[in-house]
Amino acid sequence: MDYSLFFKQSLEEIKQNGNYREFAHIKREVGQLPKAKIFRNNQWSDITIWCSNDYLGMGHNNQVIKAFNHAASESGTGAGGTRNISGNNHYHIELEKELSSWYKKDSALLFTSGYVANLTALATLGSKLPNCVILSDELNHNSMIAGIKYSKAEKIIFKHNDLSDLEEKLRTQPINRPKIVAFESVYSMSADIAPIKEICELAKKYNALTYLDEVHAVGMYGTTGSGVAEKVNCLDMVDVIQGTLGKAIGVIGGYITAKSELVDFIRSFGQGFIFTTSLPPAIAAAATTSIRILKESSNLRIKHQQNASYLKSLLKKNNISYIDEASHIVPVMIGDSVLCKQTSDMLLDTYGIYVQPINYPTVAKGTERLRFTPSPYHTKEDMDYLISAIKATLNEYKIAS
Repeated sequence: MDYSLFFKQSLEEIKQNGNYREFAHIKREVGQLPKAKIFRNNQWSDITIWCSNDYLGMGHNNQVIKAFNHAASESGTGAGGTRNISGNNHYHIELEKELSSWYKKDSALLFTSGYVANLTALATLGSKLPNCVILSDELNHNSMIAGIKYSKAEKIIFKHNDLSDLEEKLRTQPINRPKIVAFESVYSMSADIAPIKEICELAKKYNALTYLDEVHAVGMYGTTGSGVAEKVNCLDMVDVIQGTLGKAIGVIGGYITAKSELVDFIRSFGQGFIFTTSLPPAIAAAATTSIRILKESSNLRIKHQQNASYLKSLLKKNNISYIDEASHIVPVMIGDSVLCKQTSDMLLDTYGIYVQPINYPTVAKGTERLRFTPSPYHTKEDMDYLISAIKATLNEYKIAS
């Protein structure tokens, strides 16, 4: 077999389909959000970032940076090993205490990313609970799908946010069979929010555990910002909450929080935790500081929601097709992979607007989109300029708005 030829042909195929991913060479500068620099054609130029998951700009917060620098100067740049072998640092313990308190749970456990948290927790629960079946929302993130697949447990997919379909499928299972209902709070590509309380009530009725991915809601919703479960007052109804430190918290890492025996179970059996070097102490210190800031004040959350609402109003006023849901995420629909890439390129090349095309396999073919994430730092002028640029670009490519 000609391996090189196979790789080249496979890459050429996804390029022809408009699904080849190119990484932008970006330099973010503290104090300049949402502005940044991009390196193209052997030079730096100015852009406005419209697709960042650092939703609240906490990655640039001076107090968070100070905490990071202090911990790095005190404890060094790395953890030194796995949590079991010399990598269990004071800053990890403090962060896990902060997380469990935030969610009013007994315990929490850190992972190197939100992806690893989902993969490890679901794989461990699904493989170790005898004859377990996992009921998974059809739009769940790849990390949840991978964890379920790796567990080798039976998987049943229920229609997205469809309570009737979920109950119908739960009803087919023996009441004493171990069951997990796995779902997200905010779905990052469709922008909608799950009926968490109602899903939890169904799960309890049919003796199932609930596993909630809050990654796109962490820091963003609720009185103290822990997520949608807090906002709708049902933290105590969710058995396992998974989140990330890499979006609104502004650093990197993932976690689960739950009853102490469940967390200890994952700690003791989860291979993705046991065999991975732990997060650098400075990351943990920065995350702890970021969470404490967000717990104490809702100003950033309020401003963020105001900006998201304003952007949606502009899109509606200008008859630009977008998904209008309750979350802060604003997807503008394109519906073709090649056109989606072309519009993204034009927005960057002509208008200095950086937004990545969202194509298959992230979304289904024919539903390609540009996913905008307004921040508290985008001004009304930024948003007005964005709308004029989108209109001109859609007109250029004759895309119906």
